Amino acid sequence: MDLLQVIFMGIVQGLSEFLPISSSAHLVFSSNIYKVFNDMPIHQQSNQEVFVDIMLHLGTLVAVLIFFRKEVWEIVQAVYVGIKTKDYSNYNCKLGLYILLGTIITVLIAFPLNEVAEQLIYSPAIVGLLLIGTGFLLYFAEEFSKRIENKKNEIDFKTSIIMAIAQGLAALPGFSRSGLTIASALFNKNDRVSAGRYSFLLSIPIILGASMVYPLIKIDYHEFIGYDWKHIIIGTIVSGVVGYLCIKYFLKFLGKYSLKVFAYYCFIVGVISVIFFTKFI
Repeated sequence: MDLLQVIFMGIVQGLSEFLPISSSAHLVFSSNIYKVFNDMPIHQQSNQEVFVDIMLHLGTLVAVLIFFRKEVWEIVQAVYVGIKTKDYSNYNCKLGLYILLGTIITVLIAFPLNEVAEQLIYSPAIVGLLLIGTGFLLYFAEEFSKRIENKKNEIDFKTSIIMAIAQGLAALPGFSRSGLTIASALFNKNDRVSAGRYSFLLSIPIILGASMVYPLIKIDYHEFIGYDWKHIIIGTIVSGVVGYLCIKYFLKFLGKYSLKVFAYYCFIVGVISVIFFTKFI
């Protein structure tokens, strides 16, 4: 992978991990477009490409941890105190327990979908269809939400379960993790900002787990040593910096504007991807 490709993919990952437009779909599209224009087959993917994808996600994980460092520390402290005193009434303690339970639910749903998700990497046209599905969810979630007068600004147990299920389904490329989780919270009468903040916090354990476990299972370490580490590190840094800025401004966006603009974006990119990649099936 050359430097420009890795930088481009880092930018794509940093933007699309937190915007409700599916980072996995955009990595599939960008990777396969690169292959098409370089006369490479789209139905194969090297181990290095898989590892770069993992590292780009790790970059955005660092961005979340830095941005929410205060909230993460408060949640960890609250859970520790709650376990010690057996008093779980503190809201941050509840959030921590919701995130732990949500992570388990996500894994139980995502793990059986893993094989399908890996096959979809080679089927960008189908990924485009799933991205269109994300667009519909965002559109109708906004339509539902604008009819709710008194929206909830805290995450309750029911909302946390629904968002965990949504996050598990987002293992399929094209289903946006942030899109599905935020939309599910809107359907449960939460406001956009509380949904967005919890969605980002909920992503931390699952991205961390995938970044640690997947390489142990899939990576050939003899091949691993020969990877272009300079390019990989640059791409990871780019994804982290772009991801941090994306979180900062997206949360401000959520407080003021509708998600429908992202729904329209998913429709347009999804349709273009289906049309473009169908001839390569």
